[in-house]
Amino acid sequence: MTALPATSPRFRREWNASGGRTQYGQRSKPVAEHNRSWTPPGWPDQVLPPSEVDWEQSAVNFLLDCCPPDYRAYPLLRRQPVVLARFAAQHVESQFRAARESIAQARSSLGGYVDAPVLDDSVEVLHQEEARLARLRRAVMLVEETLRGKIFIARL
Repeated sequence: MTALPATSPRFRREWNASGGRTQYGQRSKPVAEHNRSWTPPGWPDQVLPPSEVDWEQSAVNFLLDCCPPDYRAYPLLRRQPVVLARFAAQHVESQFRAARESIAQARSSLGGYVDAPVLDDSVEVLHQEEARLARLRRAVMLVEETLRGKIFIARL
């Protein structure tokens, strides 16, 4: 049995037009008209549906808003939205973990320095931030998956 070369369609998961995907993850079969503008729950309001013409530019703007401001200085991140999406996902995930850690340590680290009502309010702020970051994490994940070629279809 001979080994297939590394460029074989079998290894790059290229499918022909009748198979559904090309080598770059673009869809080769048409998507039903009623599914073109549908977005899944958690899709960010700032990002146009993937069926719109400038949706990738709106996704880049949204993802840059999720990252540290210094990321705007790198032209590569504007040219390569998938890279930007990965960076944004990692940044939001680290913020989410930091919020959870802060909630766990808030009472022990601030207990001797602030009054109980202030401590309760600060923990509530951390819980609100954790919830916001959880929503943001889902939104970034949906945009990243769409940039990688995933198509979301409405289910009945």
